[in-house]
Amino acid sequence: MSVLSPLPVVVVTGMHRVQRRRAVRELVAAAPGTIVLEHDLSRAGHGEVLRRVWDDRGLSRERRLRLTNDCPCCALRADLLPELARIAKAGRHRLAVVELWGGSDAQTMVETLAFGRADGCPIREFTEIVGVVTAVDTLRLIPELSLTDLLSDHGLHTCPEDERTLAEALAHQIEYAGVLAVDAEQAADDASDARAGMALLRQLHPSARLVALGTGGLPGTAQTGFDVLAAADRVSPPIALLPHPCEYDSVATLVWRRRRPLHPARLFEALELLAPAAQRSQGRFWLANRPGVLLAWDAAGGSLAVEDCGPWLACVPDEEWAHYSPERRVAAAAEWDARYGDRVQLLAFTARDLDADGITELLDSCLLTDDELAAGEEGWKTLPDAFGELLDPVPSS
Repeated sequence: MSVLSPLPVVVVTGMHRVQRRRAVRELVAAAPGTIVLEHDLSRAGHGEVLRRVWDDRGLSRERRLRLTNDCPCCALRADLLPELARIAKAGRHRLAVVELWGGSDAQTMVETLAFGRADGCPIREFTEIVGVVTAVDTLRLIPELSLTDLLSDHGLHTCPEDERTLAEALAHQIEYAGVLAVDAEQAADDASDARAGMALLRQLHPSARLVALGTGGLPGTAQTGFDVLAAADRVSPPIALLPHPCEYDSVATLVWRRRRPLHPARLFEALELLAPAAQRSQGRFWLANRPGVLLAWDAAGGSLAVEDCGPWLACVPDEEWAHYSPERRVAAAAEWDARYGDRVQLLAFTARDLDADGITELLDSCLLTDDELAAGEEGWKTLPDAFGELLDPVPSS
């Protein structure tokens, strides 16, 4: 059974519990008939997850969920969707707020909430995501985006196999949300650390709506709609929207854009300096010995992940372009170069006291020289496969 009008859902995420809880309370206080669902994973190591449900009238209930396969995230998904469907079908609430566990990956959970199934039906027959909010303590932002700590070091991991770093998870939560919520006091603080934290937040996600908690602006802003597919495109490495070049309040963003290929060995040697060169760096690039492969660069807190994201469209036969999304084809056409097609080096580095000149000089030194470039793609493929330990081996010809 579907419902006549889907129940609006706002997802609130964030590593910083105080700000996250404050955001949830503001949403509840502003909208009579709101219900909140949260899952506490702090005892997942002991084989259980605690689900809490409470509403604006103070009514609350708890349920302990036993883990059958040592997977808290699986238990969360299996419990959350049918519970939301039940609440929607009861028709007693005007808004549902889903508060995610501290280290949760917002994109994964939001897409589950948008495209999962409950009671044998698509969940979208019962609910509609109208907003995704990440609450942030801006004074903790720069220090935590400079850490190499794992989420598990802080008890914020989502399962025993969760090996993400705190900085990685924090950066992804910020960059995915449609709304960023911060303390009003921090937003107005004129101290240098507060200003730098706000500047870093704005530069990491310039298109997000920034709201100060305690000013009354969050409830309306958080329910203005959220396009799940567009959000996925916005953070998808082949077409991700990267921060813009800028500099203010001691925080700067460098966008390094070049066309010629990178020398795999020189770049690999430079990673030791490049990975920790910024609180956050991201983008896409290509290596001379892997000329057809689009690689994603994802670094936070000094830890770097490199991912094979499939082919550049320049290396895909024309008749196969139809297999790629219109957004991907438009992005490729916008980047097209007569020699390299859509292949581009595009990396963004954002940090307080960023050494933009030093990063630029180091990256430029990793590009092929004129003599190396003249060898052509067949010659490039003979270069040492320095990234072999991070990526699958280069296929033999």
